[in-house]
Amino acid sequence: MTSSVLVLPGDGIGPEITVEAVKVLNALNKSDNLDIVISEDLVGGAAYDVHGVPLTDQTMQKAKDADAILLGAVGGYKWESLDIAVRPEKGLLRLRSEMQLFANLRPAYLFAQLADSSTLKPEVVAGLDMLIVRELTGGIYFGQPRGIRTLENGERQGYNTYVYAEAEIKRIAHVAFNAAMKRGKKLTSVDKANVLEVTELWREIMDEVAKYYPEVELKHMYVDNAAMQLVLNPKQFDVIVTGNMFGDILSDQASMLTGSIGMLASASLDANNKGMYEPSHGSAPDIAGKNIANPLATILSAAMMLRYSLKREDLALKIENAVASVLDKGLRTGDIWSEGMTKVSTSEIGDAVVDCL
Repeated sequence: MTSSVLVLPGDGIGPEITVEAVKVLNALNKSDNLDIVISEDLVGGAAYDVHGVPLTDQTMQKAKDADAILLGAVGGYKWESLDIAVRPEKGLLRLRSEMQLFANLRPAYLFAQLADSSTLKPEVVAGLDMLIVRELTGGIYFGQPRGIRTLENGERQGYNTYVYAEAEIKRIAHVAFNAAMKRGKKLTSVDKANVLEVTELWREIMDEVAKYYPEVELKHMYVDNAAMQLVLNPKQFDVIVTGNMFGDILSDQASMLTGSIGMLASASLDANNKGMYEPSHGSAPDIAGKNIANPLATILSAAMMLRYSLKREDLALKIENAVASVLDKGLRTGDIWSEGMTKVSTSEIGDAVVDCL
């Protein structure tokens, strides 16, 4: 059965890195009868420049109709002065919200070949393999009311609302516990329950859901301690589950344990495992168009797409093994390059992955 994949390259380095992932998917289409049809459309600043909005209704419908979405990155200096309602990031938030992509999975896996690329000592990070499960459609990023207002004394005040409903916490809890069951059966829930009532409820719900997974060891950790522990002893973690804002911050921190954020893939899934797949890094406008960005996170995101949405575990593993083979050959983009390795371009490392498939 033919599957449809919508590619949204986005802004900055997005077009450069997504084309390499598409190159890999097209190779599998030929060699392994992947049987997917790939289409492309605009999102973010690229969409604003053409349509005046970061995501059109027509593109939104294409995303809903597709079996999976592969996203590059959105945003950049060019659009920072726009009204917040039409900034590139609003297109991404709309995709997540309207498609109900509430579960963000960010694996932080250190390829053995990159142990020296991490900013931490190799003995601290060698063997690192954790999964961060981030709630994606609730919390302070979506809470209402929000805005900037002028007080009676004439001073401006910015305000946001941090809110989670019980059902939102339960559904991400089940995703995290199920993920832990398939891994090391250890789950760390990160909150700030000593200060924030919303995360006090989060902790209570996690304890309630834990009763359905007696094999999983559940620990609670305050977010400030979790940030410290990620640097102090990252291998203590198996699966981490947390809210939208904390997950955004901690997953970027965890990416540096792997050598570069350019290696960190992610999946954003709905209740039926339909998802949007994207690298965890941003659009990096400062290096856009230079053919030096690392496309491996996007290629690994395509592997996650095959695993979760298209149910082709065999081909997901094939991509991941090809990436490992490329690293074995000593090929590196600048962000993961070290003395003795061969520095290559975005397109060259994409070609190398295809050759290793």
